Amino acid sequence: MVTLRALDLADAPALTRVYSGASIRHTTGQPLTLDQAHEKIRAALARAAETPQAQWSWGIVTEDELIGLISLRRRTPVMGTLSYILRDDSWGHGYATHAANLVVSAAFTTVGLTRLEAMHHPDNPASGRVLLKAGFTHIGTSDRASEDGTTVPYEAYALQKT
Repeated sequence: MVTLRALDLADAPALTRVYSGASIRHTTGQPLTLDQAHEKIRAALARAAETPQAQWSWGIVTEDELIGLISLRRRTPVMGTLSYILRDDSWGHGYATHAANLVVSAAFTTVGLTRLEAMHHPDNPASGRVLLKAGFTHIGTSDRASEDGTTVPYEAYALQKT
């Protein structure tokens, strides 16, 4: 069982553990420093105070331990994107799926969105399974530039409010 909660500056050490090891293989590839974690949390708290709010970030918590981060970004008045990252030692327990379901519910009720989109690196099929379990449909690929200048076809998903 996981819960979502607002981030706190005291979460910075745990966030450095989330953004390290295998968890960052398909993101920046660089571990988050403690200073960067503090800045990431400060930015999330500042975005939470904006009106109108365009981005929400929650810590994914199990047994009072922060194991990940999940974010919802409003891209248009009715469409948003979902992203998440979990500490690699917490993979395979359904935590990401549970967290995604909670955010989907909030997006379609509290936030008032009618469509969500998400994507994942092609070498991370487990993330695709999370999205499918959360109700998303695979809609194709979206080319994204990588740091080495090549193009990577990320798997793209969408979920329409019914």
